Amino acid sequence: MSHRRVMLAVLGAVIGLCPGVASASPEREIRKLEAQVNAAYAANDLPTYFAFYADDLRALYPEGPTNLPAYKAQWTAFIKSGGAIVSFHDTDMQVQVSPGGDCAVASYLATVATRTPGKGVSSAHFSETDVWFKRAGQWKIVEIHYSENPTPGH
Repeated sequence: MSHRRVMLAVLGAVIGLCPGVASASPEREIRKLEAQVNAAYAANDLPTYFAFYADDLRALYPEGPTNLPAYKAQWTAFIKSGGAIVSFHDTDMQVQVSPGGDCAVASYLATVATRTPGKGVSSAHFSETDVWFKRAGQWKIVEIHYSENPTPGH
């Protein structure tokens, strides 16, 4: 083996052992996925939006806990009735990745304007936490907690 190949092999092994290097890629993946799922939500693109969720999703919303089939039915009915997300903006995104790189927690603050049939448009502030598992090479949201904040940033 040439000297250059040995050095590249050693460098690759050292980089793989450095703290933060291995978790940087999953963190970037989750940040990108969060941007995509939130864009689909803001666009009221239900097929794309629901594709980010695992079949065994557990969701904790202000209205109470639910699962994926019930959430799909409820949210689809809301959109079909004329409801819609008018705008969505997130801030303070924090992402933590498990040591194994197959679980991540993303949390952030969100401001959402929603059009509700018969009620017009209202704006609210939320805290959201999404738990992502990587299964069979694909990241999916397995748990979501979404709670309303009385004032922005709290």
